[in-house]
Amino acid sequence: MSLAAEELRIGDVARLVGTTPRTIRYYEEIGLLARAPGRERGSHRVYRESDVERLREAIQLKELLGVSLEELKTLVEAEDARAALRAEWREGAPDPARRAAILDESLELLDRQLELVRRRRRAIEELESELAARRKRVQRKRRELER
Repeated sequence: MSLAAEELRIGDVARLVGTTPRTIRYYEEIGLLARAPGRERGSHRVYRESDVERLREAIQLKELLGVSLEELKTLVEAEDARAALRAEWREGAPDPARRAAILDESLELLDRQLELVRRRRRAIEELESELAARRKRVQRKRRELER
């Protein structure tokens, strides 16, 4: 695309990530995508490459995990918080107590993300078991019919 990353408009971003402008606006509304600072109401939003990547990641997580938008928001917010903690860590917070707190906060955020992913996995495993049991019943009925 010939547009510079700073010049991407909502239609361009929608095409790049495979969604609709309406979805992008909704993601902004619920906080999955930050609103442009200083943008006047009704003016065109200009998107950056980081916005495109954030949308791609959010859509991929939603599709991969089959999570609700609320669950997706939880995952994304935890990742944002971890990114802020990583930045603080890299800046070299000199106080060992603060460094320990950063690690503790990171663990809590990771635990929250892991629990959500594990819940989704358990739900998928339950569905798989249910479908496998139904398949066996149908196979049994099919064999009985052939007798």
